[in-house]
Amino acid sequence: MAKHRPRRVGELIKQEVSQMLLQDEIKDPRIGFVTITDVEVSGDLRHAKIFVSVLDDEQAKEETMEGLKNAVGYIRRELGQRIRLRHTPEIIFRYDNSIERGTKIFKILEELDE
Repeated sequence: MAKHRPRRVGELIKQEVSQMLLQDEIKDPRIGFVTITDVEVSGDLRHAKIFVSVLDDEQAKEETMEGLKNAVGYIRRELGQRIRLRHTPEIIFRYDNSIERGTKIFKILEELDE
């Protein structure tokens, strides 16, 4: 039972942060088009790693990650109000390049197929 709770809390965090980004609740112009790919929550529910993918050039990715780091306090406060937990998890944003890697692999496979 305890193994399922971090996964469920991670899904809730993913939904809520996605909603914040979708509805432009985070008013930082540096944050571009961001997709939340995954959320890992520690077993004690005190830490959450939010993995994001940014579909832009390298400079826009860096600016978006900086904007997200600056918005951590706001996001954490909003999560504390929306998700009722004893302790609101500390949030860490991590860049996820798995979509880019998948695209490269797909292109290589297409080239091999030809």
